[in-house]
Amino acid sequence: MEHKKAKITQVRSIIGRPERQKRTMEALGLSKINQVKEVVLTPQVEGMINKVKHLLLVEEI
Repeated sequence: MEHKKAKITQVRSIIGRPERQKRTMEALGLSKINQVKEVVLTPQVEGMINKVKHLLLVEEI
């Protein structure tokens, strides 16, 4: 079975955000604005994206 993938781009700064959101962004592999990562959409990753979706642009591949 082929897993769904998504391209996530950090579009807002994590400066002044709660520590929990900063750690979530780090766990997703994002640390700079306009940085792009391709991720496999597991339930865990989808949950992390949901927690910081206001900082991200998400495009399904």
